[in-house]
Formats: sequence, structure tokens, C-alpha cells
Amino acid sequence: MKIFTIITLVLGLLVACANTSTSSGYAKSSRTVKVNKAKKTKKGSSKRTKTKKKKKVTNKKGNNRVLIIYFSMSGTTRAAAKYIQSQTGADVFELKAKDPYPSDYDGYVKRGDQERRNNIHPAIKDKIPNFDKYQTILIGYPTWWSQPPMIIDTLFDDYNFSGKTIIPFTTSMSTPMSASQTKINQLAKADGAKTKTGLRITANDSRVDSWLKSNNLEK
Repeated sequence: MKIFTIITLVLGLLVACANTSTSSGYAKSSRTVKVNKAKKTKKGSSKRTKTKKKKKVTNKKGNNRVLIIYFSMSGTTRAAAKYIQSQTGADVFELKAKDPYPSDYDGYVKRGDQERRNNIHPAIKDKIPNFDKYQTILIGYPTWWSQPPMIIDTLFDDYNFSGKTIIPFTTSMSTPMSASQTKINQLAKADGAKTKTGLRITANDSRVDSWLKSNNLEK
């Protein structure tokens, strides 16, 4: 049974406290695609307008219908996403806020709490290339106050997941997956998407491979 990046996860998880679990990064890339501004239409497809800049995605297996989207502050969720990518060959995209979060723990926790209390959906910096082609989306995030960060709400604001299958994963020291799964289920249902049971990933977690296998995602 393979075990992913133990040291990285331990360091990331030690940063978290007070019901928050946190993580930024992009998996090493083998091909470059253009990132276009997208506008969510009534049918939810991404309408391209103009090219902003080039982004990179990874697809070692050529599994171009599976996408891993993740948000990370401390690096923990990034490590989990990279391991999942290495086992699936899926494309990877990191969510970053247009207005960057403070890099220090107290700073981004304070902002995250303000967004939660005031139902603020922070704008996402870049557009996801060729979003419409993906059928299975894995969404990874740290658990903040037993919920996904508000930027995950923005993700569902900006893109239509209708007809897609969403599989969440979260990094948390103690909060169960069920706490944030409920929110993901609600967001997906409102968009006409299906969801599968997610996984709370911890340091030295040996369940990841079997979870991927149960969802027919392993290489």
C-alpha cells in the first residue's frame, strides 16, 4: 500500500488549530494550455472571451476527463492533491484567490472567519482551462470551522457542474469528512451534479489508494 508524503502532511497538519485545517502549489506539468476568461452562461458552460495567460496542467496517464481542483494554504492539501494525481494521472488545478490570503496563519484564519461569517465568496484568480471536458472532478480543501473554505462556494458560482461527478477530499486533524460532505452535496445538487463519498486525509494515511480504487480512479 503506497503512503504519500508523510513529512509534508505532518508539517502542514501541525499548523492547523481551532477547527481549521489549512494549505498552494501546482503539480509539475507536462503540457501547457491557455487560460481563458470564462463567463457562466444559463446552461453553465464556460464561454471563452480572451486569453489571460498560460497555465500548466499535469496529465501523465492521459486521463483527460478527470480533474483535481484543490485549495491549499499550509501545503497539506497540496501534498494530498499531488499524491492523488500521481496515482490517477488526472489533471490538476489549484484554486487561488484573486486577492491573495495573508501568508501567516493568524492572517488567513482571520480572513477565512470573516468570509464565513459574512457569506463572502472570494473571487478566484485564474480560469480553469477546458473545464467542460471533464466528467469527474475531485475537489480538495482544508476544513475550516467544519466546512469547506468559502472559495469553494465561488467555484460553484463560477462553473456549472451539471452532469458531472464530484468526489471531495479534505485535510483535517479531527473533523470528519461528513461535516463538509454535506455542504459539497448541497452545492452539487443545486448545480445538477452527482457526488460520491469523500475522504478525510490525514498524515500517514494508508486509505487513499483503496479509496481511489473504489472510485475506479487508479492507474
